[in-house]
Amino acid sequence: MVATDIETIEEKKSLSPFRHFTAADWGRLRQDTPLPLSERELEELKGFGERISLDEVSEIFLPLSRLLNLYIGETQELYRVTSDFLGREQDKVPYIVGVAGSVAVGKSTMARILRTLLARWPNHPKVDLITTDGFLYPNAVLEKRGLMQRKGFPESFDIKRLIRFLSDVKAGSPRVEAPVYSHFTYDILQGETVSVDQPDILVVEGLNVLQPWKPADGDEPQPFVSDFFDFSIYLDADEEAIRRWYIERFLSLRRTSFKDPAAYFHRYSKLTEDEAVKTADAIWTSINLANLHKNILPTRQRADLILRKGDDHRIRDVYLRKL
Repeated sequence: MVATDIETIEEKKSLSPFRHFTAADWGRLRQDTPLPLSERELEELKGFGERISLDEVSEIFLPLSRLLNLYIGETQELYRVTSDFLGREQDKVPYIVGVAGSVAVGKSTMARILRTLLARWPNHPKVDLITTDGFLYPNAVLEKRGLMQRKGFPESFDIKRLIRFLSDVKAGSPRVEAPVYSHFTYDILQGETVSVDQPDILVVEGLNVLQPWKPADGDEPQPFVSDFFDFSIYLDADEEAIRRWYIERFLSLRRTSFKDPAAYFHRYSKLTEDEAVKTADAIWTSINLANLHKNILPTRQRADLILRKGDDHRIRDVYLRKL
C-alpha cells in the first residue's frame, strides 16, 4: 500500500483542510431527505459488476445530494442578487460537478446515481452527465502518435476540444455537442454525439478531470478542466483493492461481452482463467496503475469531497473540505 495523504489527515486532523466523517456519521446528515430511488432503478444505474445497495445510497449519496442542493440553491440566489444589482435578468449557467478517480473504482456508477438524485430535487430538475472518455482521441490518432498503450493518460485526450465544450456549457450556450465513446469497440463512435442543452447541473466524470494545467516553456496560461467545476469529488480506495476489482471485472467481461466477435477485446475471451488473470494484472500494472500514480492520485487533495471505499467496495469514510 502506498502511504497516503489520507493517513496524514487522520494523524493531524486539526491541521487538515478536510473534515472527516465515518459513513454512519455522514449518513445522519441526510436528515429527513426521502430516498427517491427504487431497487429496480438502482440496478439500471449500476456499472458492470458494481456492488452497491440502496442502504449505501441512503447513507452516502442522499446526504451528498442534500449538500449539493444547498450549494446550488445559494448559487441560484447569487444569480438573483446579481440580476437585481445590474437591473436586468442574468442568464443562469450550469452548476458543474466533477467526479474523478481510478479506473475500476466505481466512478461511472457513482456519477449516474448522483445525477439521478440531483434531478429529483424540485429546483434543478435538468441534470446532464458527460464522461470525458468521449474526448479521447480516436484509436487511429492514438496509433499514429504511439499512444495506444497510454490510453487514459492526459496526452491521449483532445483537451482543447474538452475545454471548448466546457467553456461553451459554462457560458450557457444551447445544444453543445460532445463526442461518444464505446467501451465495446474501445473507440470513439464516428459521427455520433450527445447534446447538452443548458442544464441546471452538469456532472462531468473522468480519470484526470482534477488535474491542473502544466505549462511547457513559453506556453501562454490557459484554463483547464477543473477550472470549470463548482464542486469536485474524488472516489478513492486502496490501490490493491482497485487492482482486484479491475481483475474481477476483466474476468467477468471475458465470460460475457468479450465473447462477441465484434468486441475489441474478443481475443481475450479465448484465454484460460490463469492467462486472463495474468493479462489483466499486466494491463493494470503497465497502464492503469502507472496512470494512477503519475496523474490521478496526485490530484486527490484538490477535490472538495473525498469518498474512500473499503475492501468490500462500500464507502467507509467521507472527507469534506472545510470552507
